[in-house]
Amino acid sequence: MATKRKFRRADYEATEKTQITLGEALPDDHLARFIVSVVGLLDLSEVYTKYGERGGMPYAPEVLLSLLLYGYATGTFSSRKLEKATYESIPYRYLAGNMHPDHDTINQFRKDNLVTLKGLFVQVLVLAYVLGHVRLGNISIDGSKIHADASKSKAVSYGRILLLEKRLQQEIDELFALAEKADSEPPDDFDIDDEIGRRSKKLADLAQAKAVLEAMARQRHAEEQADYERKMTEREEKEAQTGKKTRGRAPAPPEPGPRDKDQYNFTDPESRIMKNGNHQGFEQAYNAQAAVEHESRLIVGNTLSNHPNDKQEGVATAQAIPTQVGTPDAAALDAGYFGAATIEAFAAMGIDPYIAVAREHHHLDWQTLLEGEPEPPPENASHKVKMLYKLRTEAGKAIYKLRKSTVEPVFGIIKEVIGFRQFSLRGLAAAAGEWNLVCLAYNLKRLHVLHTS
Repeated sequence: MATKRKFRRADYEATEKTQITLGEALPDDHLARFIVSVVGLLDLSEVYTKYGERGGMPYAPEVLLSLLLYGYATGTFSSRKLEKATYESIPYRYLAGNMHPDHDTINQFRKDNLVTLKGLFVQVLVLAYVLGHVRLGNISIDGSKIHADASKSKAVSYGRILLLEKRLQQEIDELFALAEKADSEPPDDFDIDDEIGRRSKKLADLAQAKAVLEAMARQRHAEEQADYERKMTEREEKEAQTGKKTRGRAPAPPEPGPRDKDQYNFTDPESRIMKNGNHQGFEQAYNAQAAVEHESRLIVGNTLSNHPNDKQEGVATAQAIPTQVGTPDAAALDAGYFGAATIEAFAAMGIDPYIAVAREHHHLDWQTLLEGEPEPPPENASHKVKMLYKLRTEAGKAIYKLRKSTVEPVFGIIKEVIGFRQFSLRGLAAAAGEWNLVCLAYNLKRLHVLHTS
């Protein structure tokens, strides 16, 4: 239907001839400008030492580092997409100095400097400290499963390995027997040596997978045995204190050796099948950890492991906090980290731990909400009783309550806002370096907010 209303029409021919400067298009407080200014303050001498005196003129490390940091802070992790963005995106054109590093150069720079980035993570935290944006008080530690660059379809279980080995060896024996028959003539398109070679290669791959699973089983048995002995010791101490036999069945000792369902992945052997807390499914993943300072919401420590649970991760993550920014006063952790060894290790580091002893309920009953300060437990009380008391004090409630509004939102931002849900690199060491890069990029994004607000 025709209308008399006049509209502002776009003149695309004129638009194509319009000239603007990057300075006009990019606000003074833009994140890209902030990252360039921060990178300019970092000591990149360790990166520069990796370049020889001969060869073509390489891109300056500041350029490639800025591209990676901005990409990871805004949700672009692919080196091909980063290269494309240097042509199509104003912030990326600015970061690249109007140059266009190819994706191979960007990707190689990332791989070559994963270890160096650990030091840059510390430098940025120290810068935040100097600027007054972080004063290490209380922290929260949490973890999240992040998908590895591996498919479950490329995994094999220990039980399946045993069956495949038996079948392949039988086929190899049959092929050797066939080759020894002088009067047998296989078809022209059938090469016995090739068939034997393929099966022998598969057997070798399965042997490697089997050896890894058996080594993992030995490590798991050692951990389970230590946990079993701890439980038995606690049981005996309780019986000695009360003079009564503990009710219920005693813990069963762990069984050694691999289990039929233990998994090995051929695309990323160091990743593990882990339970995803969001949809309760299973995926090939790594366990990413972060320690977040309560006031600034900055990540002050990060680690990555292939352990399916968090029992060992709390201490390692706290130990990853740089000494240059100090030692936290207290740390809040959920029930997945609870254990006597964790409590004692935190105390040895001078950190007061507040760890839930059981899974939290979303809604507390009114008696719990209204109960006053509890009576302190006796000195010889168990770690569990002492921790329950700490968590019910006013200070304990205040510290632990902040866990849900500090570290959990950080993982939400990384996964849902930034969009980092899968590693691009394979292997535990490479994935740990990439996780550190993610945490560094998140900190720059957060520091930008703190500095400009």
